[in-house]
Amino acid sequence: MKIVLVLFLSLLLCGAEAKNTPVQRVEPMNWWVGMRNPELQILVYGRNMAAYRPEVSYPGVNIDRVVTTGNPNYQFIYLTIAADAPAGDMEIVFRKDGKKAFTYPYPLWKREENSAMRKGFDNSDAVYLLMPDRFANGNPANDSHPEVTEKADRSSLNGRHGGDIQGIIDHLDYLQDLGMTALWSTPLMEDNMAVTSYHTYAISDYYKIDPRYGTNEDYRRLSAEAKKRGIKLIMDVVTNHCASAHWWMNDLPSADWVHQFDTFTRSNYRMGTIPDPYASEIDRKLNSDGWFDTSMPDLNQRHPLLMDYLIQNAIWWIEFADLGGLRIDTYPYNHKESMIDFNRRILTEYPDFNIVGETWVHAPAEVAYWQKDALNADGFNSELPTGMDFPLLDALAVFTKEKQGWDSGIMRPYAVFSQDYVYAYPYDLLIFADNHDTERIWEVLNGNVADFKLVFSILMTTRGIPQMYYGTEIMMRGEKSKGDGDIRRDFPGGWQGDEMNAFTAAGRTKEQNEVFGFVKKLLNWRKVNPVIHTGAMKHFIPENEVYVYFRYDENKKVMVVLNNADKESKTLDTKRFAEVLGDSDAGVDVISGKRFTGLRKSLTVPAKSALILELEQ
Repeated sequence: MKIVLVLFLSLLLCGAEAKNTPVQRVEPMNWWVGMRNPELQILVYGRNMAAYRPEVSYPGVNIDRVVTTGNPNYQFIYLTIAADAPAGDMEIVFRKDGKKAFTYPYPLWKREENSAMRKGFDNSDAVYLLMPDRFANGNPANDSHPEVTEKADRSSLNGRHGGDIQGIIDHLDYLQDLGMTALWSTPLMEDNMAVTSYHTYAISDYYKIDPRYGTNEDYRRLSAEAKKRGIKLIMDVVTNHCASAHWWMNDLPSADWVHQFDTFTRSNYRMGTIPDPYASEIDRKLNSDGWFDTSMPDLNQRHPLLMDYLIQNAIWWIEFADLGGLRIDTYPYNHKESMIDFNRRILTEYPDFNIVGETWVHAPAEVAYWQKDALNADGFNSELPTGMDFPLLDALAVFTKEKQGWDSGIMRPYAVFSQDYVYAYPYDLLIFADNHDTERIWEVLNGNVADFKLVFSILMTTRGIPQMYYGTEIMMRGEKSKGDGDIRRDFPGGWQGDEMNAFTAAGRTKEQNEVFGFVKKLLNWRKVNPVIHTGAMKHFIPENEVYVYFRYDENKKVMVVLNNADKESKTLDTKRFAEVLGDSDAGVDVISGKRFTGLRKSLTVPAKSALILELEQ
């Protein structure tokens, strides 16, 4: 079996005359033998590179074809690599006018054993989302770096604060103790914009960790250290746009590499135009082709060479850093047909892997459109395993503050779950109460601990893959109205000299420790209870401010009772739940450890509280 390897050679002009070879940049810097995926893309750029003819004489490797563009400084070399090709340094000989001009050594590495069968994150996991610049500063020496423009300024809400990969590694034990099994960091690749580069969603080098975070090897070390603690690493990937500071923007491979207009044209951000059967083509075009921001040129994913580049970049990072998942930014802004190929090729290489797309839309049917195997009227199948459940986020953000009505209060989460029929795989949705782009849940709840416990109890016991935003466990707040920097505050204790260190019990307040203990107990309980991961779910229409649902399989039953009444305890006539309760007449509350009996007759639930009862059978 042969594997097609696409070598997109990108050579930088800078300093080319000073060297014997014009080759200054090759992306990816290496590949692996024994890969399943038929395509790879490497980027190299240099003066008149199209004038050179490459040759390869290496066991099991042949040049399939060479592709050039309108820009003479690029060439794309497609190789076929036999399944039994040996690992080693393969020499690419470049000829000009029939004469050997130079050679370039290209490393082919041996894959790690069982790399193809790696297990991606799934509904047995709980995901911790953090922004590396704001989590912990493990290496103050790299807060600023001569290779990039913006320097550290912790006094600025939108400046670089110095958090880095070493800071994350230093606190992996904290995450393990908390009960987390997956770590999603917002992008760590280089963002060389002059201002507001800390978020790193404007990527200027797809194959380089931002030096203010560390090195590529540091990132690989983070993955290895996380894996030792049972934590999978999820990489945040940006396929829709790059940075205006990306090096290729000074000399595009082709004029249609990015979407260009007569004048700057921003996206209309109307993601609903894509599935909308009545949408105009101009509205759809502006959503997908308009620039996300002035600093973020929109990539033309209809360009086959560019799409190969993006796909092979993702595969390279999965292999290089031993990743356990990808998160795709701004998913509905991407060219949807091109992303089908993206997902298919990655999941062909790694059949048990997982990819989650940011589907920031507000109706279950809209989210469902983007998940694989959806029954879409237009026949579109994204091949995307996991979407993000923003409709549930919307419900969790308001239900505790409202009285129950026909469609308000405690009815809101019930209504979201009742529409799961639109999903092919509702258990694979990523569920959350906040993230790096939304109001922090503690701000929404105005610091109300009882309300938070209701919200978090739902996240830990319902279907889906729960994600928690860093600092939620210590009641961190932040107002979206004050700007993104406010919802991305520094984790207290992550910097030398911080007045408090919330990574330790001694450094937290009494109330913070109460919340931390609650979160830790639920996370660690969920980790070892498959009934919550994959068990069936049955819920009952909320009545009198109380919502009841069950999770159950052949081995276990869990009864979840949520009382959203402000001041009143509620005594339930539990005969209504007989179809699931069956012979179970007693259960133990996961949080308090209290045993409840007589469940087939009645159950009293205090005001503003949740019971998570493991039923005795």
